[in-house]
Amino acid sequence: MTPRVRLAGGVLLAALGLAACGRRGSPVAPETRVPQAVSDLVVGVHASAIELAWTNPTRRLDHTPLRDLARARVFRVDDAGDGEPKAAMLADGAIAGYTEIATVRLDGLEAARVAGNRVTATDSRGLAYGRRYTYVVVTADSLGRTSPPSRRASTTYIAAPEPPTSLAARPGEREARLSWQPPARLVDGSPATGPLTYEVLRAPTADAPLLPVATAALGEQALTDRPLENERTYHYAVRAVRTEGGTHAYSAPSARVAVTPRKTTAPSPPANLVAIPSASTVRLSWSPSPEPDVAGYLVYRAAARGDFVRVGSTRTPTTTFVDRDVPPGTYRYAVTAQDSASLPNQSNHSDEVTVTVP
Repeated sequence: MTPRVRLAGGVLLAALGLAACGRRGSPVAPETRVPQAVSDLVVGVHASAIELAWTNPTRRLDHTPLRDLARARVFRVDDAGDGEPKAAMLADGAIAGYTEIATVRLDGLEAARVAGNRVTATDSRGLAYGRRYTYVVVTADSLGRTSPPSRRASTTYIAAPEPPTSLAARPGEREARLSWQPPARLVDGSPATGPLTYEVLRAPTADAPLLPVATAALGEQALTDRPLENERTYHYAVRAVRTEGGTHAYSAPSARVAVTPRKTTAPSPPANLVAIPSASTVRLSWSPSPEPDVAGYLVYRAAARGDFVRVGSTRTPTTTFVDRDVPPGTYRYAVTAQDSASLPNQSNHSDEVTVTVP
């Protein structure tokens, strides 16, 4: 029977006929207006919780833009880990046989971190070591239209290591040399036996989020991070990773350390040094060093058989110098180049020249 709608005045119109009025076009089925399913849900053990991460959909099932995504709902089921996890079927807006453990408002929530379309959430409720936990996420728009279930993501909950200790960082040229000590225990208090791997995390500032940049080889407790930018400060932490039965359990990050790589290679020495003596004066000139970061030149003088003493300097691009008030006698001169590093590097001496001041 065709549905009917009663309007004011007692006129009955077929609902289907009413929908056909106005703009022409095929009606859109309500189920095609729901958000697309989350396609990249991943889970893992982090410290004393299970961490979930996914990317929110940006389109609906009919491929039109989704601009009013309002919330994500997280469902969980646990089992002994035998066979396939329980199937995820949407029924009345929920996942049948799963427990809803969180609703994530996509404008921020204490238990979740929302950055653009990327969401990270943690689950620490009633977790038991050795149990397998399977998660499913659905999202909903501002009208409550719910997406299909995400792919299932499962992990077995095992004890993660405590954080590594004694993290140290030494600067090099475009590199940071990191070393640390392994944790003695797991978070359940048991000894941390067996080899661990370590993930190096880096941030551009002291309060910026840490992101993984490298993983040390199994059992290694040192790593050199390169290439970096000289004279820029980087902030590091390290976390230990325990692997058992296909599950990777990550420790909390260690305390942060800061390191500033710097240039340690000295520039080339100046070339073609020329010295022209006159009464109490010696005029010097030379060819510049080729490196682009040369900041200046240092001028040295020595008696015929004495040690060199610095008598002056110039800033680039100047490559001349006048040494004044020079007593009569024979002297040797040399020039070095110095770069602009925070701890400047100085080149070897140029070839020496010898002059006699009348």
